[in-house]
Amino acid sequence: MTLNTAAPSLAARLWHAGEHAIGALQHLQPLALLAARLYVGSVFFRSGLTKLRDWDITLALFNDEYHVPLLNPTAAAFMGTGAELALPVLLVLGLFGRFAAAGLTILNIVAVLSLMDVPDAALMGHVFWGSLLLGLLLWGPGVISLDRFLVPRLRAWVFGTNAAPAPHAPRVSRVA
Repeated sequence: MTLNTAAPSLAARLWHAGEHAIGALQHLQPLALLAARLYVGSVFFRSGLTKLRDWDITLALFNDEYHVPLLNPTAAAFMGTGAELALPVLLVLGLFGRFAAAGLTILNIVAVLSLMDVPDAALMGHVFWGSLLLGLLLWGPGVISLDRFLVPRLRAWVFGTNAAPAPHAPRVSRVA
């Protein structure tokens, strides 16, 4: 078998260019995570504001339309509205970002399950928000977040100064 020493084929050059472009896109991950936090946070926060604006209608919806399992409708209205107002703020700031994403994921799932007849377009919105929240759960809020600065300090305070470094911190190998 002989090796082809000729110039790379067009397919090989395209493959290399594609790999290079995708590698360059990885530098945009912090901005993508920030955009996801801003978008999802605004969707849930505006929903909470809508519920807050006319509380009587909100209570009626939770009594008649939203059938939240295991909760009294009034308690569900308070908890749901409170979560829709508090968790997006945490998410946008990137403060306890994974906790906020987990809470909004639960809220999103309960919203879909509690509505008996969800229109297809609304369901697709919930699926999209859920996919963004899943990404935030997996990768965290990113480097453009308060978690980036506060979590290492909190970890050191809770576990002492010899605590293991954060997963995103570079590890220095020491040779004896």
